Amino acid sequence: MPRGRDPGPSIKDKRRYEALRDEGMGKEKAARIANSDPKDMARNRVSSAKYEEWTRAQLYAKAKDVGIKGRAAMTKAELVAALRR
Repeated sequence: MPRGRDPGPSIKDKRRYEALRDEGMGKEKAARIANSDPKDMARNRVSSAKYEEWTRAQLYAKAKDVGIKGRAAMTKAELVAALRR
């Protein structure tokens, strides 16, 4: 994106948007990140990082959401490995 061009009124953090675009990120993804609250993003990242602390039921539900096949027969360790792939 050329410098000096306004990305539009829907972008909350224009500097952050420009930096993400300069890194090669797509317009839609850069806009989503620039419009999100950094504190919420950090909180979500920390809570989802430690799959070992989740129960097997929680891991199974996440695997179902993601669409991992064969999840019913997987152990907790296998579900953790599959989710990390």
